[in-house]
Amino acid sequence: MNRRKFLKNSSLAGFGVTAAAATGATLIGAAACNTNSNNSAAAVGSADKNNSALNNAAFSDDFELNEITVAQLQEQMQSGKTTSKKLTEQYLQRIEAIDKNGPSLHSVIEINPDAIAIAETLDQERKNGKLRGPLHGIPVLIKDNINTADKMKTSAGSLALENNIAVKDAFIVEQLRKAGAVLLGKTNLSEWANFRSTRSSSGWSSRGGQTKNPYYLDRSPCGSSSGSGAAVAANLCAIAIGTETDGSVIAPASFCGVVGIKPTVGLLSRSGIIPISATQDTAGPMARTVTDAAILLAALTGVDSKDPITNTSVNKVSNDYTKFLQKDALKGKRIGVEQSFLKGRQESVVALYQAAIDTLKKLGATIVPIELTKQTATLGDAEFTVLLYEFKDGLNKYLATVNQGVKNMTELIEFNKKNAAKAMPYFQQELIEMSNAKGNLDSKEYKEALAKSTSARNMIDTILTTNQLDAIVGTSYGPAATIDLVNGDADPGFYFCPPAAMAGYPHITVPMGAVHGLPVGLSFIASAYKESTIISFAYAFEQATKHRTIPQFKPTLYPI
Repeated sequence: MNRRKFLKNSSLAGFGVTAAAATGATLIGAAACNTNSNNSAAAVGSADKNNSALNNAAFSDDFELNEITVAQLQEQMQSGKTTSKKLTEQYLQRIEAIDKNGPSLHSVIEINPDAIAIAETLDQERKNGKLRGPLHGIPVLIKDNINTADKMKTSAGSLALENNIAVKDAFIVEQLRKAGAVLLGKTNLSEWANFRSTRSSSGWSSRGGQTKNPYYLDRSPCGSSSGSGAAVAANLCAIAIGTETDGSVIAPASFCGVVGIKPTVGLLSRSGIIPISATQDTAGPMARTVTDAAILLAALTGVDSKDPITNTSVNKVSNDYTKFLQKDALKGKRIGVEQSFLKGRQESVVALYQAAIDTLKKLGATIVPIELTKQTATLGDAEFTVLLYEFKDGLNKYLATVNQGVKNMTELIEFNKKNAAKAMPYFQQELIEMSNAKGNLDSKEYKEALAKSTSARNMIDTILTTNQLDAIVGTSYGPAATIDLVNGDADPGFYFCPPAAMAGYPHITVPMGAVHGLPVGLSFIASAYKESTIISFAYAFEQATKHRTIPQFKPTLYPI
């Protein structure tokens, strides 16, 4: 969740808040980055000439699996060139070398001790002629707020749940196992999916420490799916899963130069995922290519009786989103272009966006100017109120089921106070306390806020229908700001997550280019269950531009 942007658009702006996204929680990964910064591209650009030789030197990285795709991994396993066991071992070695040592990304919070055994079983199935699908034998990392009924913990990055072992897999984990994926481990995240403090540092958790951006190690990876985004970007896995309430898949994907999909709320089950908002939470795939993200998305879908909203996905799901991947998908389509991103403090980002619009035109799209963010910006207070109420309701229900750890939000608050030196060394837990002070979901305040925040659906649909649009585009987020554990996240601007988040509508980000080596994403959003549409558009743009670059783990962009 992008807490800074969230809070900036709500009445809490006067509360001295510097952290969130006015509409920025993420499911289950609630808050995208917290942001407030004076790191303008102009300031950074003026310092580029002072970069040290070390800073400009490429990181020595000859990892055999760098930038490899799911299809290529399958080809190698099918030909006998490699095995799932070997791939798993290679990724585990990579995590040890890059995540725990070397650049020390801190993107992986825990390794699955059964990963190699799972891979061996899948290799034997392949030898016996059994292939479960495109994910058979593929190593996957998942966010540490998603239940796994194995030897790994599910903690949301919190010390209060550091010994919590789930008794049952989350539904999407069951789907992953059925698809033949190897659960490699769990990724670090912004603690409690970034819905803890108004000035937290995205990617920091009391259990996992601070995740770093693999492009420049002193830059934020954003959140709350920080570890998943950084791990995919750094080639610590083939693909990963994040969660979002408002920005927590899209924002870290944009910051880390990868593809992220926030699906329609209802496409993927949320049962077994530590919640923020029943209205906005969803899990989503993160990958280096649109194709791999599409493959992972299809594997996670399914109707789950424990999450009734998945019933809305019946007859609206594809079992193969890759069939929509066409290079000419934008030809003859009408695309709404969010105008607010054509101006702003960061002229380099504006230039990237304008270049992206020109590319859409060259690919045959008709460009239609629209203004969506001005409308949805009025919904910030309502969204924040909804999240406070639903976080209390959902988290209390989840905590009541844990075997080890706190059993409700009140106990969580007290645990953190008693263990403040470790649990709250840099920032506090104001958002949890504010949530705990709310009533139940029968409250008039909650119901009125819910009606207002979800009116984003009508706003998006009206713009799409009135202008006969196939999708809307915008700048996903600005370039990453520096990590600041004292003051919290800084604001790179150009944030496009709230509209689709409040509406529960699909959203995909794809690399749009970079500003001084810092990735920036381009977003496509559309109405409910239009995943196939926006995936096809993102693929066409990706194939025409190929903006994804491999990170080199440079220490800093701006040495002092």
